[in-house]
Amino acid sequence: MKEYDDVRGVLSTLLDELNSRLDNIIHDVRHDQSPLEQNFSEQATQNENNEVLDQLGNSARAEIDQIKLAIANIDSGRYGICELCDEPISKERLAAVPYTSQCIKCASQAGPKH
Repeated sequence: MKEYDDVRGVLSTLLDELNSRLDNIIHDVRHDQSPLEQNFSEQATQNENNEVLDQLGNSARAEIDQIKLAIANIDSGRYGICELCDEPISKERLAAVPYTSQCIKCASQAGPKH
């Protein structure tokens, strides 16, 4: 839809950035640039860091999925319509979170996503 071309561009840019960030996280977890340390305590620290990176990667993947869905909704004409109640999502909410798929009422009732 022409109405959301600007939003689609913002989402595409954000998607590219997240994909790049996710690639960096994957390379860091795999230790592509530097192998695991020989020292056990250093390995423990690296493993803790890997757990944090895994969580960041999971968050990035979830956000990527939401952005892809928002782009698909723009392309199909469903962007800005709540996936749960089929009511319009407020322009303010879309401006704050352009990849949201729920109106504020439904999102509040659903609680935080994990």
